[in-house]
Amino acid sequence: MIYLVVCGAALFVSGLTLYSGFGLGTLLMPVFAVFFPVHVAVAATAVVHGANNIFKVLMVGRHADRELVLRFGMPAIIAAFAGAAALGYVSGFDALATYSIGAKTAVITPVKLVMGILVLIFAMFELLPLLRKLKIDRRHLLWGGLLSGFFGGLSGHQGALRSAFLLKTGVSTEAFVGTNAFIGFMVDMARIVAYGFLFLAAGAASPIGAEQWPLIGAGTGAAFIGVIIGKRWMHKVTMTTVQTIAGVLLLGISVCLMAGII
Repeated sequence: MIYLVVCGAALFVSGLTLYSGFGLGTLLMPVFAVFFPVHVAVAATAVVHGANNIFKVLMVGRHADRELVLRFGMPAIIAAFAGAAALGYVSGFDALATYSIGAKTAVITPVKLVMGILVLIFAMFELLPLLRKLKIDRRHLLWGGLLSGFFGGLSGHQGALRSAFLLKTGVSTEAFVGTNAFIGFMVDMARIVAYGFLFLAAGAASPIGAEQWPLIGAGTGAAFIGVIIGKRWMHKVTMTTVQTIAGVLLLGISVCLMAGII
């Protein structure tokens, strides 16, 4: 049963987020948390997320817009290191509020609140017809890269802001998917290096035990299948559909962030 739930969730969410460019980690982590302690669930999700990004680059990376990768992705990588470094500082901030939802404790922090408000604003740009038509001039990509990369290193939610910016550049569906995958991979590698250094410096033991790797492997394989299925339908998906999917996911993530659920 546990394999069915995790693999089913990984397959569905991976296929969906191929178009949105974000959401796999956010949506898959709670599934792992049902069966693992939270710190193990976070580590397991990171493994699936990283492997899935590598696979997406291999599958759709050739469609990436090189100008976007350089002008948006490079600042995002630099800012991701800065965000990861700031993580230790902001972790000391007091929570604004805490409450319980069943067995889960929701914590509202300043970082989550700010991030949630930003994501909510971007969600409106994808869901409201008047705002959906607006485009972002490519000369502003530097600021989009810095913003999404910094929050990616800080909280791991860089994909939402990245997609929100890239959707407004007027690229095709294929270019958006490929560019998003390539930049996501680059930022993930920067985060892994930064977190790995902090992890080794702290002398901490691996949170994932040998008995948990088979399930993580199965979830990774299911995520790969989700990418393959999504790629087969990519040429039939319009940017309007992508905007709607991204907007709905952005809205849901913003509410969960502001409520302290994720």
